[in-house]
Amino acid sequence: MSTPTSPSDRPRRRRPYAPRVPIAERREQLLDAALAVIVSDGYARVSIDAIAKRAQVARSVVYGAFDDLDDLLLTLLDRQQELAFTRLLASVPDTRRTRDPVDIACEAVHRMAAMLREDPDTWRLILLTPASTPPAVHARIEADRARFRRRVASWIGSAPAAEGPSEGPAPDPEVLAHALVACAEHFARLALTSGDAIDATRLAGQLRLLLGGIWPAPPA
Repeated sequence: MSTPTSPSDRPRRRRPYAPRVPIAERREQLLDAALAVIVSDGYARVSIDAIAKRAQVARSVVYGAFDDLDDLLLTLLDRQQELAFTRLLASVPDTRRTRDPVDIACEAVHRMAAMLREDPDTWRLILLTPASTPPAVHARIEADRARFRRRVASWIGSAPAAEGPSEGPAPDPEVLAHALVACAEHFARLALTSGDAIDATRLAGQLRLLLGGIWPAPPA
């Protein structure tokens, strides 16, 4: 007759084995895992456990690379926003190089649409932030949003003024920057979440119609 085994005699479930890799490579692996969790499950489900499971490592490996979850998420944002916002800021060129700021704005629409197609996961991280977004992450995203608005306001302020007499108030760079960025984010979210998103050519056409009242086309 066999002797019953006690719980302590049973084979223990082995923890995921994480081979030794350089710390920089490990951090990139964990950041990729965190991004995958956020994209598939949302911020509400992201945790050290979820990231470790996605990366197939033990919790201790995650804590060996980052101080805590906020540290990991902020590092992830730094990485993704360096890629995203560098390109986004570059999409708003200096209007002093041309007399037609409307052309520049319409070109920016097409550039932004291309960025969404090429790297949708990064933009989901930045634009699709629910109430469950960690406060530190939300604050970082808002800071970068304000930075982009300042760039747009600078672009508006440097655009050539319309020639000839004009009735009504002059363009207000700060107000228009808030309106344009909010509008751009709305259509970007639509592109990320809906198969019926409005295409860039259609958007650019309507933007040309609206901005044409502020900056009439220069004479040929």
